[in-house]
Amino acid sequence: MDNENGTGFEPATGDGPTAAVPDERRAAAVRTAFEGMLQIRRLTNTGLGSPESVPARWETLRPIRAIALALEASGLAASGVDESGLRIATGYRLEHGESAGSVRVEWLGPPGSGAAHTEESELARCAAVLRELGWTVLLYRGPRRRRFLEVEPPAGVGPSNGD
Repeated sequence: MDNENGTGFEPATGDGPTAAVPDERRAAAVRTAFEGMLQIRRLTNTGLGSPESVPARWETLRPIRAIALALEASGLAASGVDESGLRIATGYRLEHGESAGSVRVEWLGPPGSGAAHTEESELARCAAVLRELGWTVLLYRGPRRRRFLEVEPPAGVGPSNGD
């Protein structure tokens, strides 16, 4: 599905613009993309008893996209920024993690939003969604004691596992 720029669907990573009111077309696109991701799991993880319970190789090659899709499909809010880069919405934000193939998940908001006070419970919600989908999730404390998640595929799953 094309977005406003005609470039195709992109899940929310927390660094883009946010919509004040969730758009029904966007919600439908997220549902379709998420179901597509689960179908990829069913078709490629055929040797597993529960193929939907482990990330597919496609996801491990695009972990930010896969994790963003999972979080958005679960109904969790993404953070967002305006045209000048100023954070204007509270929610998850994704970026590449410290190790190759990992993703860092933070809970951010604009100044005064209280995001720091809700990050523990909101990151726990993010972790629950991702663990249910087979990702390995660890909680850390960073600078100024702010919490974040480090998410990676489970051991033996990933671009370097010989698939």
